[in-house]
Amino acid sequence: MKTKLVILGSLTCIGLLSSCQVQKNPTARIPMENKQDHSPFQYYATVPLTTDISHLSENEKTILGLMFKAADIMDDLFWQQAYGAKIDIVDGLQGETLNYVKINYGPWDRLDNEKPFLPNFGAKPAGAMFYPTDITKDEFEKANLKDGKSPYTLVKRNREGQLYTVPYHVNYKNQLQNAAGLLSKASELAEDAGLKNYLLLRAAALLNDDFYASDLAWMDMKNSNLDLVIGPIENYEDQLFGYKSAYSAYVLVKDVEWSKRLEKFVKYLPELQRNLPVDAAYKKEVPGTDSDLNAYDVVYYAGDCNAAGKTIAINLPNDERVQLEKGTRRLQLKNAMKAKFDKILVPIATSLIVEEQQKNIQFDAFFSNVMFHEVAHGLGIKNTLDGKGSVRDALKEAYSALEEGKADILGLYMVNQLLNKGELTGSKEDYFVTFLAGIFRSVRFGGSVTKVGD
Repeated sequence: MKTKLVILGSLTCIGLLSSCQVQKNPTARIPMENKQDHSPFQYYATVPLTTDISHLSENEKTILGLMFKAADIMDDLFWQQAYGAKIDIVDGLQGETLNYVKINYGPWDRLDNEKPFLPNFGAKPAGAMFYPTDITKDEFEKANLKDGKSPYTLVKRNREGQLYTVPYHVNYKNQLQNAAGLLSKASELAEDAGLKNYLLLRAAALLNDDFYASDLAWMDMKNSNLDLVIGPIENYEDQLFGYKSAYSAYVLVKDVEWSKRLEKFVKYLPELQRNLPVDAAYKKEVPGTDSDLNAYDVVYYAGDCNAAGKTIAINLPNDERVQLEKGTRRLQLKNAMKAKFDKILVPIATSLIVEEQQKNIQFDAFFSNVMFHEVAHGLGIKNTLDGKGSVRDALKEAYSALEEGKADILGLYMVNQLLNKGELTGSKEDYFVTFLAGIFRSVRFGGSVTKVGD
């Protein structure tokens, strides 16, 4: 789960690598806390997203190029899911208006409760383009569609007005075949066995919507310098039920030094699950112990994760079966996180935190708070106590908000536990004051854009 709710800090447009002069898009934009004039870009600051690629082999550098191309396909697929055909809205636009449409993947402002910012557009359909725009919840429930609740089907209406479903891999066949071809080519070049296997399996998964095997392979990918999170991942775009997953892609370069600093925390995850301050029934599920914590520099965002708010940490896979079998991987996107800390959290704290506590606003505390928010997503239960299915399905459209709230508070609880053990440096005041500043950061644009990994 991408610790995403739409706000907690955000980067927009797309950022890329530097060092060794490998660049695709050199900057990213981050929503700012103040709006001084009528330009929507007053929400944003432009920052470079950089990483050192001097340690990468020539094959790895070539693989990066293939990853970028596959990510661009995910970007186009998300346009179709969020709005429709991109050309229908961008044709004829220019300047800031065009850029703002691209940032939001449509005419609705994701940092202002999805309000339309272009004339002649009404409210955004709650189900985006995953469902007919005129569908009602009651109609969907009564239709009892085969695979209607699947994360990987579109719901459509035929000429007679009846609802039916189409799998993603059928509806987007041509583009997904192109993306799969790029991943297969990257797999042939991969020198790391884990990356080679994952890319090959992910290519196959894009063509049949069965991501289980590739998710397991991704969990086993421990040593690669590169990473690619790609496919239909999160369900935030579906505000009707929260069933449908949207296409995303992150291209990542591992920060080896910071990753080593995080290794020691993995061993505490089973103990933290056992010690959750809830009744035993709510912690009886034991998550897989093959989890890891790593730090990366993000060099490209595409699709859902690139829409207005940018994610600064990832907790995946979302498949509860994989979580129970192997756990999850928690990826901290350090360069994006540092940009949000400097450009968003610190200015907010300067305005809203009392002067004597501003010394407690620390990047290491911010990093840990976000990291353990992600860890918290993997703890607790995934299935309802009455045995009638998953918590995700039971909560429907309320799931995302409740899950993010759980992760916020549980993450802070875990930070406190590790501080008491002496496993984290700094004072409690550093973590708690920084957490409070982070809450101000996350709510400043309203409820429709509140994600913590953002």
